[in-house]
Amino acid sequence: MSKALMIQGTASHVGKSVLVAALCRILAQDGIRVAPFKAQNMALNSFITRDGGEMGMAQVMQARAARTEPRVEMNPILLKPNSDVGSQVIVMGKVVGNMTVQEYHRFQPQAKEVVREAFARLSQQYEVILLEGAGSPAEVNLRGRDLVNMWAALMAEAPVILVADIERGGVFASLVGTLALLPRRERCLVHGFIINKFRGDVSLLEPGLQFLERRLKARALGVLPYLKGIRLPEEDSVALSEVKRSNPGGPLRMVVLRLPHISNYTDFDPLRREPSVSLWYANMGERVPEADLIILPGTKNTLEDLHELWQSGRAEEIIAHYLRGRSVLGICGGFQMLGEWIRDPHGVESRRGEMRGLGLLPLETTLMREKETTRARGYAPDFSSQEVKGYEIHMGKSRLGDGARPLFRLRERGGIRVDLEEGAKDASGQVFGTYLHGMFDRDGFRGAFLAHLQAKKDQRASVRGSPVSFAESQEADYDLLAEAVRRHIDVEAVYSIIGVEATDRGGR
Repeated sequence: MSKALMIQGTASHVGKSVLVAALCRILAQDGIRVAPFKAQNMALNSFITRDGGEMGMAQVMQARAARTEPRVEMNPILLKPNSDVGSQVIVMGKVVGNMTVQEYHRFQPQAKEVVREAFARLSQQYEVILLEGAGSPAEVNLRGRDLVNMWAALMAEAPVILVADIERGGVFASLVGTLALLPRRERCLVHGFIINKFRGDVSLLEPGLQFLERRLKARALGVLPYLKGIRLPEEDSVALSEVKRSNPGGPLRMVVLRLPHISNYTDFDPLRREPSVSLWYANMGERVPEADLIILPGTKNTLEDLHELWQSGRAEEIIAHYLRGRSVLGICGGFQMLGEWIRDPHGVESRRGEMRGLGLLPLETTLMREKETTRARGYAPDFSSQEVKGYEIHMGKSRLGDGARPLFRLRERGGIRVDLEEGAKDASGQVFGTYLHGMFDRDGFRGAFLAHLQAKKDQRASVRGSPVSFAESQEADYDLLAEAVRRHIDVEAVYSIIGVEATDRGGR
């Protein structure tokens, strides 16, 4: 039976996901077989596993940090909000339906059995399971329906480390208040705490740390500084307001439209690392700055977000950008929006029935009841035949009309050899669309695409590939994160809480 440790937080976005990733890399460096686990994740950033299952991107990031293959057991329940009161519910990688909050509450007894079984399977194959909580364990109105915080800790017999974010202020009150609101048997699970995102002289915190150790009867395991220059995939779209713009001096200017239901914005992480790219996330209602490329990202509700584009006047801005000779890229839902019509005869996303698209590609899309979740591999004929690979997550079938050509040629889909056309581009080489998430992860294709944009912008520009290896730079960031946590957190004490011997390991 494996050992377990759970990382919980005093609130959302305090650094739980990143700390789990750091500990995954540290344990992996020390020769321990480790896996992440989050019983229930609510996120619009998702990923497709080798066997076609859908799971949250945060656990994919943590699995990569642990140097292990992502599996749906690491995130057995995924909720993808598609309205203010409901979500698409994904169980062990497969959609079971859309549910309101009340419907999901009735489903929870089944969900708990799924979580137990998934955790048991992981426990048979890994030495340590690192669990991640969600939000705060002290939400008293949700205690009876808890699936992901203290219920999961008790299920896994996992000691808990509590993380608090000092940047927001009130860090002492948040830690003391969280423990005060927990029942006694749950308080006893909390063995230590970590303060995150500190700026300044840590010695100024010493009296406060001593107070917290006495009051909480838990160990101060360290104070993490605000980490700069480490770029990991973000789980919550709230984080986009922090990254806002990358590399402002980059000669290629790109704008990602932050749609109301934006999803899979990790598609653009490789672009954020490019020295030649200045990437901007533009909120709805915010003026779109001058750019060489406007990107329409994936969305969990294509019709509602398209309606918002037309209502806000943003659709006209995109069309005007195109008429000035600038480029547009759409991925997944954004690809569907670039067409002439989107139809929803089954009411999959909306009661609107159908809606006029932006008309930048001769394309019509019909939303289907069944969801496509698969990996694919192929090449890009018009981009030096560079290899592309990625994954599809969509509920639409798109039919390409005259006046456009496929963007990619697929050679493998869902593990089966194929010869299929995918995506679309217009004759002018200005407008591109695809269902393929993760295509920019491939260095060769990304470099060829950037060279194409640069050549359109300046015919005299030299056409060169990308100087960045996305996989290598991501690996380096996991190692930098682990190094920072080793430096500022008592890792030996964390090992003691887990119940493994750090001194018996071979190190990095």
